Amino acid sequence: MEDELCERKIKCEAESQIIDFPEDIKEEKEKTYYQCDICKKTFSLKCNLTTHKRVHTGEKPFQCDICNKSFSLKCTLRSHIRIHTGEKPYQCDVCDKSFIQIGNLTAHMRIHTGEKKYHCDICNKSFSSPNFITKHKRVHTGEKPFECDVCGKSFSSNPHLTTHKRIHTGDKPHRCDVCGKSFAQNSHLTAHKRTHTGEKPFQCNVCSKSFPQNSELTCHIRTHTGEKPHQCDICSKSFSEKRQLTTHKRIHTGEKPYQCDVCDKSFIQLGNLTTHKRVHTGEKTYQCDICDKSFSQKHKHIHSGEKPYHCDICGRLFSDCSSLSRHKHIHTKERPYHCDICGKSFPATKILNLHKRAHREKLHQCPICKKSFPSPSFITKHKRTHTREKPYECDVCAKSFSVKHHLTTHTRIHTGDKPHRYDVCGKFFAQNSHLTAHKRTHTGEKPFQCDICSKSFPQNSELTIHKRSHTGEKPYLCDICGKSFPQKSHLTKHVGIHTSE
Repeated sequence: MEDELCERKIKCEAESQIIDFPEDIKEEKEKTYYQCDICKKTFSLKCNLTTHKRVHTGEKPFQCDICNKSFSLKCTLRSHIRIHTGEKPYQCDVCDKSFIQIGNLTAHMRIHTGEKKYHCDICNKSFSSPNFITKHKRVHTGEKPFECDVCGKSFSSNPHLTTHKRIHTGDKPHRCDVCGKSFAQNSHLTAHKRTHTGEKPFQCNVCSKSFPQNSELTCHIRTHTGEKPHQCDICSKSFSEKRQLTTHKRIHTGEKPYQCDVCDKSFIQLGNLTTHKRVHTGEKTYQCDICDKSFSQKHKHIHSGEKPYHCDICGRLFSDCSSLSRHKHIHTKERPYHCDICGKSFPATKILNLHKRAHREKLHQCPICKKSFPSPSFITKHKRTHTREKPYECDVCAKSFSVKHHLTTHTRIHTGDKPHRYDVCGKFFAQNSHLTAHKRTHTGEKPFQCDICSKSFPQNSELTIHKRSHTGEKPYLCDICGKSFPQKSHLTKHVGIHTSE
């Protein structure tokens, strides 16, 4: 009732009188104007001038007796108190939604009427309230007039500043009446409540999947459209979500904000820290109902063979998201992990860490040739160059290989799998090295130069063969007649002479 009266009357606290619309205002206009001596703005009522001056003085005489927050206007205090009481006296007669202030109801009603009478003169976008268009115009101007007096950060709207300040104050005025949890923003409370109700009001019109928040739906839709609006200003890689970009940038900056309080090891992502902590606690949160073993990370896909994550470039399937992310570096040629000692780049942190050990120490030495390696797996592979051991056998043709990776590449001869695609001509290749070599047929690049005659070649193998024309080296020996050749292909052709005989 008090607010309805406020709509029709102005209470002049300076003169302790009530002035009715519109007669008293007309009389007041005829009498005089009241001018602000600071900004020269004029008012028809002295009480309005008194209220206006608080903009300059910062005076806030009306204090909330619940949270002690102060306000320059009494009606603003009344609206604020409703945050604590939960009172929403202004109800929409179309959808029954309620609001704390009548201005919010008026703006809401335009959703039903479709009225958007405020137009941006820059992009012609329309809005339902003058407040919305004022905020929108700051998108074009870049204006951020609301500054935090604690950290100096600026914002385009006052509500954003108010929300930001709660980071400093720790204020969380929005409380869940189910579990008692409190939130700094009302939108966070609304989203939280859906964890209790299970409500998912935002549905994808492509696949019908539903989400509890509109922001989750927006991100999901990008899986259909392929849109990636968030671009890294360092390497130009794009992402569908802003948080993905924020995490990605830490690869470039080296920032690791999540630190283990036991061993001080730091991580780029909170999820990685959470998983790491289980090393110290021994916690194994995932119990397999097939083998009854417990694990600190998800394990069941080992039994099911399930591989729900697929590469949208070559179609290869993976059991976990991180493996897919690492695999995609094959296609993008991205090597985001840099050695801070020599500057060399790598596609995965695991490979970078092994490389760094090579700088610090060389623990594993070959007993035959005394060459040193940073990990046991490297020296195991190396030893096979001496023993000629080939433990990885193709189950199609029985050909053997010394390294598992070579078997994987070989298997593609049988399957026809060619995961490496060149986006210029669309040609596919079974090996990344073949793709790299093919690209040079388009670019004309010849990075391998002979240090004797300066002739250049597109591949290192071609340079190696060429150098033998200078050295006279012929490493391929015919075991029938003892004749030697500089290239394996020449030996193969020569052997045919003996076999035909």
